[in-house]
Amino acid sequence: MNSKLPLEKHQADICVVGGGMAGLIAAVAAARRGSSVILVHDRPVLGGNASSEVRMWICGAHGQHKKETGILEEIQLRNIHRNPQGLYNVWDSVLFEFGKMTPGLTTFFNCTCNDAVVENGQLKSIDAWEMPSQTWRRIEAKYFIDCSGDSILAPLAGAEVRTGREAREEFGEPIAPLQADLKTMGNTILMQLEETTEPQPFTPPNWAYHFDDASNLPSRLGNGLGNNFWWLELGGLGDSIADSESIRDELVKVAWGVWDYMKNRGVQAEKLINWRLRWMGAVPGKRENRRYIGDHLMTQHDIEAAGPFEDIVAYGGWSMDDHHPAGLYYPGKPTIFHPAPSPYGIPLRSLYSRNIPNLLCAGRNISATHSAMSSTRVMGTTSIMGQAAGTAAALCAKKSIFPRDIQGEYLQELQRNLMEDDCWLPGLTKPFSPIMEEAYISASHDTDAGILLDGHERQIEDIDHAWEGPVGATITIDFMQPTSVDCARLVFDSDLNDPKKMPVLYPHGRGPVSMPKQLVKAFCIEVQNTEGKWNILHETSDNNRRLVVLPVKQSIRGLRFTGLAAWGNSPIRVYSFEASATPLPLSEDPVDGMSWTDVVAGIDPEQLKEPDNGLENARRGQSRVGA
Repeated sequence: MNSKLPLEKHQADICVVGGGMAGLIAAVAAARRGSSVILVHDRPVLGGNASSEVRMWICGAHGQHKKETGILEEIQLRNIHRNPQGLYNVWDSVLFEFGKMTPGLTTFFNCTCNDAVVENGQLKSIDAWEMPSQTWRRIEAKYFIDCSGDSILAPLAGAEVRTGREAREEFGEPIAPLQADLKTMGNTILMQLEETTEPQPFTPPNWAYHFDDASNLPSRLGNGLGNNFWWLELGGLGDSIADSESIRDELVKVAWGVWDYMKNRGVQAEKLINWRLRWMGAVPGKRENRRYIGDHLMTQHDIEAAGPFEDIVAYGGWSMDDHHPAGLYYPGKPTIFHPAPSPYGIPLRSLYSRNIPNLLCAGRNISATHSAMSSTRVMGTTSIMGQAAGTAAALCAKKSIFPRDIQGEYLQELQRNLMEDDCWLPGLTKPFSPIMEEAYISASHDTDAGILLDGHERQIEDIDHAWEGPVGATITIDFMQPTSVDCARLVFDSDLNDPKKMPVLYPHGRGPVSMPKQLVKAFCIEVQNTEGKWNILHETSDNNRRLVVLPVKQSIRGLRFTGLAAWGNSPIRVYSFEASATPLPLSEDPVDGMSWTDVVAGIDPEQLKEPDNGLENARRGQSRVGA
């Protein structure tokens, strides 16, 4: 460390390194569960491979009603609400909001972790360099979560890792290679295309690679427009960390050459007359390098057995999508989609280091073999692993235990917390709040409200677990006697068959994206006080949440929900409506922005006076001489 530059010291319960989707969600989850959290991110925008810098799809579990919920669904619904045109700068603003405006969470951008201190076998602190401010930040925490993808804390802390592909015989994985090696899946630079109303000629740079029909490119493109160009992949034959800059240089030459082929020679050229290259990434998206070794190493067999783990905290359901390490150099199919069940469970024991007890991990770097990681690495899955790791770390901070100690009652508490926060754990039933045991729940219009307490908050296979009623229908919870209630919790139907992805192509005349038609848009919550009078507690006409948790914090006799409108022509659909005597993370929006007039009014008027030009010029001259 250069001692001539400023050093600022920080302390928190939890430090998260890496602000991709897994890291951002881990940090938000831990903060909402009461921990002080610092998120260290080495880029100017959040989201990692999903950010505006890379623009990879957020993919997850295959199949109907399998989409990942929790904080990820909250983020994506907020994005649709604010960003119907699918613009990446707006998407960045949504992620910025979660990273910068979540109470209890401090986020440092452009801040690169590059040193660590380990004491008594535990990670004590990290040092990070914040380039724009030329400041060192030393962050001390009780627990750390590595969501960097590249597992930067592993070499710094001495955590055990694996790299590359295991030999088939080591775990008996049929899709593994015969011999172990250090090869990985490669990196990708993405492109996005836009259709216009007039011809768009293109002249490539003379240093771009030249592709023709004799290359392997036509077999990857087919006759289409390239989707998001995920197969523009190189680097798996080398070291995707150490060689990252040279890999990027090669990918840039390849990307310009691919667009040149498509526009000027390929079978797509006629279709692409009015199309232009709207955007090309400058930051490659990575798929694989170091992976932590935890108390459990997930394998192909775990996935194929659907992961029936007692300590399930997340789930996957993407195919074992094993990209050839040669990437674009390889003339055959760039990837093989080995089938995987959807869903399959992911255990807590794969989300922490086995030899650094206060170090957790989430993302493509969890404790898994290469074969298993080829499925668990996609961002829908890593997002809910991030929520699991953040919630687990917060529980550790609350109980003063290590992740390994989350067993028995602690494990049940963690799983209950995750399900309360709208994370589906396949095979488990969410317990309802104890105060609901003595309550009576009913609904208007001759509808049965009992399904709202069955512990299942999505359609599972062919069973629809939602209560449904017409606009204006009510659901009432009657406690029979005054009962102390901390909060009310509702879960609405947000269409879990819609992946809510950001766009990859921009055809002319592309229309805006709409909110899920069955999501409740307008509703009212009333409380019945101890004298029997009903009063409005909360009313909204612009809801964009699936999970809604509202403060009550009083003794009441009843709660009543009235569904006033959905976003489309749909009945009112509710998966859960309950009261809780214990606090839950509330559905809170960021504080309203200030008027600029008020901002300026808060500045010392002396700072706003016109400068004395002679004096100011003299100061500038002195500054130049001093420099």
